[in-house]
Amino acid sequence: MGLKHTAAANHVGRDVSASIPAQPDGVFGLASGLGDELDAELARIWPRAVVHLGVRSNDAHTLYAVAIARSLLAAHSEADPGVVLPAIMLHDIGWSKVPPDEVLEAIAPGGGRPDLVLLHEKEGARLAEGILAEAGVPGERSARIVEIIDGHDSRREALSIEDAIVKDSDKTWRLTPHGLDTVMDWFGLDRGQALRLCASRVTGHLFTDTARALARGLAAVESANLWPERAALELP
Repeated sequence: MGLKHTAAANHVGRDVSASIPAQPDGVFGLASGLGDELDAELARIWPRAVVHLGVRSNDAHTLYAVAIARSLLAAHSEADPGVVLPAIMLHDIGWSKVPPDEVLEAIAPGGGRPDLVLLHEKEGARLAEGILAEAGVPGERSARIVEIIDGHDSRREALSIEDAIVKDSDKTWRLTPHGLDTVMDWFGLDRGQALRLCASRVTGHLFTDTARALARGLAAVESANLWPERAALELP
């Protein structure tokens, strides 16, 4: 489903653009507003990451997860963005080393292949170590990032607030419009089925109150989209 980028009408009949702020709180670019050093670092990491993210819509998933992580970081000043953001940007690159026809079996409802989940974590950590070195990330911080990637799905507990934010950002994506669109096509589900599946795999498995509130809000909006009263508004 494409995003609506331009208006189909202007019902007010005049140009109001001069009254719109250029950079309101919560609106940001992929690598902007974090400080020159981290902005430049993420700009170096992304091109090296995206070449490994062509499987299972992981490229778009990663961008949405980065955005969620930045939102969670705003509520957790104790967390280090220099660990969280490279980790979430690189967390799924290891799926590129799993046979494409087996990727979805790793997470399919009623089944699952934990061995493949572990494989993508191990391969992701290995690839990330090289990418971080190429991007000039210092060794101590790189080690913290790699440790998070190696276990971001399989590890049941969070090692740190940075690990918690990475885990929460990854999971919360499932309840976004893009997440539900993607899960529907993974498993041949209608939107209601996808919402129930994703909510069951997200809301009780988050570490931060901030992510729990965000997930509940996303699920609430999608619930309203499924109400017959909402569907009736689209009738002629």
